[in-house]
Amino acid sequence: MKKHILSAILLINSLISFSNVDFEADSLKTDTIKPADNRTWKLKSIYTLNGSQSSFINWSAGGRNNISLLVGISASANYKKKSFSWSNDLSIALGGLYYIDQGSEEPLQKTDDRIDLSTNIGQKMKNRPFNFTFIGGFKTQTLDGFSFPNDSVRVSTFMAPAYINIAIGLDYLKGEDFSVFTSPLAGKITIVNNDSLANVGAFGVEKAILDPLGNVLVPGKHVRGEFGAYVKMKFNKTIAKNIDLKSKIELFSNYLEDPQNIDVNAEALFNFKVNSWFSASLQWTLIYDDDVQIRDVKGNIGPRTQFKSVIGLGISYKMDNAPKK
Repeated sequence: MKKHILSAILLINSLISFSNVDFEADSLKTDTIKPADNRTWKLKSIYTLNGSQSSFINWSAGGRNNISLLVGISASANYKKKSFSWSNDLSIALGGLYYIDQGSEEPLQKTDDRIDLSTNIGQKMKNRPFNFTFIGGFKTQTLDGFSFPNDSVRVSTFMAPAYINIAIGLDYLKGEDFSVFTSPLAGKITIVNNDSLANVGAFGVEKAILDPLGNVLVPGKHVRGEFGAYVKMKFNKTIAKNIDLKSKIELFSNYLEDPQNIDVNAEALFNFKVNSWFSASLQWTLIYDDDVQIRDVKGNIGPRTQFKSVIGLGISYKMDNAPKK
């Protein structure tokens, strides 16, 4: 377990260290040349469309004709007035790969599918770099997910799973780029709104009770609640011209069951701006959840470290209400 936590923390801390030299330089910049910004709401959104297509004719090295698309929305709405702040973030992505070989009947394979909504309400403490903060989060997906290569076995769907996180604690702020939120009072709710997945105990819910013939006597639970401690670190910064970094790591320990097994969710996203329309992105995601049982290629079932890497190149459109320099 420790190696999973260490690898996630190193992923984020290495990114922070790479850009931390800019913290003091930023603090020396004056605002005298910038226009006044009295807006209490700051809105920002980025829309992306990435795709690729490959076709082969008499290609000696082999290959399969395919087409892939990935669409994404990243939006934020932040409110600040005096010592009160309220920030909201929304991230949506949906992508798939489809083989277009002649005679191929394989279904669309997902490459990315997520809905991630978070909110943060804070009240700044006088003469301290801390906010007394309430945070909430919601995560799920939109389409069915199937095991590979057996595409007849559904392993996930909309609201199965879905995760709701709520916590109250202190948020340490280092400028507008870095924050560390800690909470000894946090709740995590796992929803599995699908009977077949709930009956097998997917994503940690209580599974069904069966008779000797396999008939369901008591259906599986659709909801599982956990209470524990929660830590969230965020680091967002423009690390070079036309290169933006957004990263976070979330840690959760359940007081009520196996508190030593810490859930880890870490993410790092690089956005590379080519020009006003074209962009590239690189995203890494690491997840470890002791309650999620995964079957490996040898057929063994158990908790596993999950890792995802997505590289995209395509069209990007950005909207925000920030004043122009």
